[in-house]
Formats: sequence, C-alpha cells, structure tokens
Amino acid sequence: MRARIHMTVLSPDMRLLLATVFTLFSFISQAAVIVPKAPDLDASAYILMDAESGRVLVEHNADERLPPASLTKMMTSYIAVHELEMGNVTENTLVPVSEKAWRKGGSKMFIEVGKEVKLIDLLRGIIVQSGNDASVAVAEYFAGSEEAYAGWMNQYAERFGMDNTHFVNATGWPADEHYTSARDLAKLSLHIVNDHPHYYGLYSEKYFEFNDIRQPNRNKLLWRDPSVDGLKTGHTQAAGYCLAASAVRDNTRLIAVVMGTRSDEARARETQKLLAYGFRYYETRKLYEGGEVLQTAGVWLGADDSVELGVEKQLYLTLPRGLKGELDVNIATNEFIEAPVAAGDQLGSVTISKDGEVLAERPLVALSAVEEAGFFGRLWGGIKLFFAKLFA
Repeated sequence: MRARIHMTVLSPDMRLLLATVFTLFSFISQAAVIVPKAPDLDASAYILMDAESGRVLVEHNADERLPPASLTKMMTSYIAVHELEMGNVTENTLVPVSEKAWRKGGSKMFIEVGKEVKLIDLLRGIIVQSGNDASVAVAEYFAGSEEAYAGWMNQYAERFGMDNTHFVNATGWPADEHYTSARDLAKLSLHIVNDHPHYYGLYSEKYFEFNDIRQPNRNKLLWRDPSVDGLKTGHTQAAGYCLAASAVRDNTRLIAVVMGTRSDEARARETQKLLAYGFRYYETRKLYEGGEVLQTAGVWLGADDSVELGVEKQLYLTLPRGLKGELDVNIATNEFIEAPVAAGDQLGSVTISKDGEVLAERPLVALSAVEEAGFFGRLWGGIKLFFAKLFA
C-alpha cells in the first residue's frame, strides 16, 4: 500500500491546523475503469442510490414534483413503525375502524366498520396489500384525522430533507398539492431500510390474508429477483405506474425509484434495468469502522495531552467496480483543542476524494473524554497556550 502525505496549514480563523493526506487503498485492477452510460428508462423520473453511502449513481428528473400515488404509504407506514419502535404502541394495539376508513375507495384491505384491528395487521394491509382503508384507519388512530396525520408526515419529510414533497393525505389519493420526487422517495427509502431494520421484512412479504381474502404484493420484482426485498408500488392515472425498490447483492444495497411508467409490467422492467446497471458497474466498500482511530490530536489544559479521533459511524463509499488508483483522505483537526473534551465532541473533519472529486465528508469526533488538568497544570498549560497562539 503506497502512501502520499501532504501537510496543509489552514486559516486559524477556521480553527483548523492539520491536513494530512493518506492513501487509503489501491484496487487490484491495472486498467482504467470506464463505466458505460446508464440506460435510458421509459419513465417520467427515476433515481438509483446506494443505501450505505447515499451516493446517487443514476438520476433523471429526480427533483421533479410528481404525484406519488401509493408510494405515499411509505411515509404512512414509516411513522406507525416508528411509534412501534419507540414503544408508544405495540403490534397488538387495537385500532378502531371508522366509517371513513371503511368507505375509502381504491385498493383495500377489507377491514370492517366498527371493528378493531391489530396494528401489525394494518401495517401489513398498508405495505403488502396497499390498503387505502388501512392507511386511513392508522392515520385517524395516531393523529385523530387523516388531515392531521398528513401534517405529521410533512414534518417527517422536512426532517429527512425531502424538499420537493408535500402530503395532503395518507393514501396517495389524487389531490392538489400532494406531490413528491424520485430523490425524496429514495431518501425516505433509506430511512425505512436503515431506521427500522426489525420491521423492514414486512416489505418483502409476498402475500397477506385478512378476512379470508388473500392478496399478493404488487411488487413483481419480489418474485423475479431474489435480491429484491422491498419496497412499494403505486398507481393512479395521474401518477402512472411507480415503484420504489431495494435490493442487496454482495453486501451492496441499492435503492431504485421509478415514477411515471406506462404499465405494471413496465415499472418492474424499467426498475430491473436500473438495478442491474448499478450492481454490474458499482460496488460498496467499507472504509472505516465507527470508533476506529484515524488521528491523534494534541489537547491543551487537559489531564491527558492527546485525544484519539475517528468517525462516529461506519463509513462506506460506492465506487466503480475494479477502480484503479488511490483515494485521498484529508484529515483536518481544530487548531487548539482545550480540555475538557467529551466523547463525541466534533473536533475536525475527514474528507475523502478521488482525482479532486469529493466523495464523502464526515465529522471527526473524540473517541474518549479528556478531563481538565489540575490547578497547576492549567496554570502552566495556559502560559504555554498563550505563546503558542501568539506565534501561530
């Protein structure tokens, strides 16, 4: 493994001093990698994203505001599952069925007015059967009304950075000012996969039976591609046929969102094209473990004179398969770190680039605490720190 080291002195005003560039690794291939152009899909908008790094591999009209149809239910189910994970409800919590929920048209779970249904069954009704009636029942239970629940959904959308999304209802029923984008749905998909892994398996279930009515999951890729394990389909006349899909192969998970295709068959076919392209030409590599020591920095006025720094969570990158060359890791730390330091304090940053293109940037945090020195240690350290700053 070859190394290239550069020292960069940064502005004291930015509180940054060190910039050390290491060679992270070299790939085995000895020839330059040429990645072909992604296929053009017969769809209004689409995006392909890696689930670990969040890197976008392919996009087309990804920020265009479009009607999401039943892809809306991804947020409907996310919030309900989050409430489960938080312990505010249980799988066996009984949810009453209102007349509004029972009467709701479109795809149905076939719940009955006046009865109570377990929350876990309603979640399967939303995710597997795409039940509008189940979505309304859940919305009314958690927020009092579907409209109030839609407002809650918008709060989550804002938190997730879904800048081109606005929900009016919990079902995806056509409505003015009810829209989202392919990129926003990919962001939501990432949260569904990563935030609630215990319940993500619901999205891979092929059938669900309720009230003696057995319905299949409308995601055809669950039957055609064993690597696909979610997420959701949607269709209205305005939205066309839409699909958000997730698949994992060789430790690489990809998220594909395709919107506005012409048929049920087309959305499956076009999504499969996108996933096949991504898995053929890209792979995800883990660069660092969370808590791995990347740098040791000096500490002033502390009981210890240094602190170990690293990234808080595992750091992944998605790169072309067989890529030749070096990844540059630029580590920058605060110029004068003073005790006390708490574990998790951000004390710098790590930036990873390839041929000048920034691929990832993460905060560099203290991996352990450093307490203040005693009185005389602080006194003598303060004198040294004064002159260090004076001559910096």
